[in-house]
Amino acid sequence: MSSSRREFLQAATVASITVASIVNTKSAWAQAPGAAKLRTLETSVLTIGYEEHGDGAGFPIILLHGFPYDVRSFDGVVSPLVAAGYRVLLPYLRGYGPTRFLDSDSPRMAEQAAIGQDLVDFADALGIDQFAVAGFDWGNRAACITAILHPHRVRAQVACGGYSVQDTITPGRPAPAALEAMLWYQWYFNTERGVAGLAANRHDIIRHLWNSWSPAWNYTDAAYNRSAASFDNPDFVDVVIHSYRHRHVNAQGEERFLEVERRLATRPVIGVPAIVLRGAASGFGPPSQNPAGDQARFSNLVARRIVAGAGHDLPAHRPDAVADALLELLA
Repeated sequence: MSSSRREFLQAATVASITVASIVNTKSAWAQAPGAAKLRTLETSVLTIGYEEHGDGAGFPIILLHGFPYDVRSFDGVVSPLVAAGYRVLLPYLRGYGPTRFLDSDSPRMAEQAAIGQDLVDFADALGIDQFAVAGFDWGNRAACITAILHPHRVRAQVACGGYSVQDTITPGRPAPAALEAMLWYQWYFNTERGVAGLAANRHDIIRHLWNSWSPAWNYTDAAYNRSAASFDNPDFVDVVIHSYRHRHVNAQGEERFLEVERRLATRPVIGVPAIVLRGAASGFGPPSQNPAGDQARFSNLVARRIVAGAGHDLPAHRPDAVADALLELLA
């Protein structure tokens, strides 16, 4: 990143924090009700902040949030898993909360292969050979990629939203107008105005996306404030912008992931035991009643469920559905 752009983003971030007075940034991610003590670990690229719950000797379950959310989406999922004897781990993705890049000069990239590698690196740093995983949005994408590239590491997967691997090699064709309109934020982030807008107005944009993607759900200010500080991470804007530019073939990825992205572009089938959960009240439209698409992408699909009362942020709306699916797969 150029020094001038970095200075602009730093200034915009300060302005954003000042304008968004509802946000208390002082360790908010560590002060949420019922939150475990914040821990950190180092990989070759990141210092990852994470929460850990339950018996340290229990079988590990990793819960992965998406954009633009954080680990608080899983607050209701943790207790039943801990009660069943599992070790529950909730990492903050790159660009969120206390997670930081080790090298202050390294490009803030967030292509899908990098997010998937972060999951593997996180498990490696904890000495975990095999784990179960549930995720939504970016977190689900990381889980899908790990299940494809390292199936021996994933004992079970709960895929909120279904298959989520992208072709980042071939530019996509224009979609129907209704779908293009739903993806306005992606086109916005592919412009310089979108960079400036996300830097200056991130909380306004995120609240709008929360409401738009889960129109039947009422997000209170208190609920938002429990996550809001995670989006004031100094790398948040660059990470988000790169992710949405790379997926539309408008930004280069990391050289180390070139072959991985080529493989993922073929959209390989996932073979680990999996349950797909789809929110019935998603702002992206009601899910298809036909299971054929999910059956084609998950060769070991144990169940596919359309979850009533859930929008895009499915774990927050129906934590019981996520916990039950994990417990069923691990029984």
